Amino acid sequence: MTELHPYDEEAYDEDSKPADAQTVLMKMIAEKAMIMEARKQTYLEDETISSSIKRYRETRLVNLLAQRYVEQNRDKMIAREDEIKQRMQADPKLDHAQAKAEIERAKAGKLLDGYYAQIHTKSRLKKLDQYFPRAIEIFQKLMRQPKEPRNVPWMQTSQVRDELAPSEKNMVLAQYSGGKITLEDWLEAYCDIVPPRRPAIDTPQAVDEMLERALRMPLLVWEATSLGLDKDPELVKQITDYEDRRLLGEATLAKHKEAKEPTSEEVVAYFNKNKGAFGTSKQLEIDLVWCEDLATARKAKAELDAGKDFEAVREQYSLEKKGKAFHTQPGSEGLFWKDLWAGEPGSILGPLKGFYGRGIKWRIVKILQKTPGQGKEYSSDMEPQVKGRMMDERRKELVAQYNNELLKKYPFQIYPDRINSLDPLNIP
Repeated sequence: MTELHPYDEEAYDEDSKPADAQTVLMKMIAEKAMIMEARKQTYLEDETISSSIKRYRETRLVNLLAQRYVEQNRDKMIAREDEIKQRMQADPKLDHAQAKAEIERAKAGKLLDGYYAQIHTKSRLKKLDQYFPRAIEIFQKLMRQPKEPRNVPWMQTSQVRDELAPSEKNMVLAQYSGGKITLEDWLEAYCDIVPPRRPAIDTPQAVDEMLERALRMPLLVWEATSLGLDKDPELVKQITDYEDRRLLGEATLAKHKEAKEPTSEEVVAYFNKNKGAFGTSKQLEIDLVWCEDLATARKAKAELDAGKDFEAVREQYSLEKKGKAFHTQPGSEGLFWKDLWAGEPGSILGPLKGFYGRGIKWRIVKILQKTPGQGKEYSSDMEPQVKGRMMDERRKELVAQYNNELLKKYPFQIYPDRINSLDPLNIP
């Protein structure tokens, strides 16, 4: 479904081949090969990537812990009728369902806070407050004396990663049964706070308060792991999928960086060869009747052909009872554009397929106005636009070449009989 939609509406090529099962499958195989190669090249050891994956894992794991605990204590969250009435009296704008939801959210919050207090107690937490003064010194150094100029007044996460010595990063501020909190953990937790809400860190008490904030996620992760939730199959799949997305993104970006910028002469030559791509796009003004299925669309079209009013047909058959005319162009319609452009003003086309939400539905289309595209002559202020399109093509070419290399390196097998019957335009 993703492949059917144009990626870049302005640069959409009307002559692009429509996506088919074989093409999409080959792209998926190539992406999997890029992910495998990225793992082999130890991309996961990159601190930025590993930190992102760690945060994702911890967030998903803690969410699973909270969900599990709430489900186990569902009876303690139920809002009583007297509580709901009292809440509605306090805020007359709330209806019964809203008041009930607010009360149950508040109860869930208190329930989870109590659970965290239990975890905190059994963690055997020990704070190493003798290092708090040193933490303040390092914090102030990052704030007031960054090694690289900052264009913002607040500390940035990159400083924690790049400006601290290993001994500073690894300085332990707290220990508990499941692990420890280092200065690096503490500073990263600080950087996670939206800058306007970040507290001043100039006293041991401020260090301690920030340490309590930094402890919450690790202690919850420790509890979840002790319960074996880190082995949950769905969680493991989510984390692996996230790793794959990060690795694919980084591998693609690495190839993109190899693209060389075109010279001014190359830009002009490219424009002259592709003038049609830089003019004003073709455009249609249309009105629609969206139908649930082909049979409904045929009934709607038959009644329109018989002279029934368009609005009346929409009211009777459309998924959207209230509609209005709008303008569309090739980049919005993708592979469905050619059928629309074949119509003339005043004509009613269909049944035709089109993008509806995240899927595809049948529609009846009334063509109201048809505006051909117009060409442009080159001017110097167009250079960024032309250069951008050229760079995009060069990046895609580099990735395609890389994919071809990897597909030779990683053997694969396709089963044609299992995909030949797949129709991309008829996905349930």
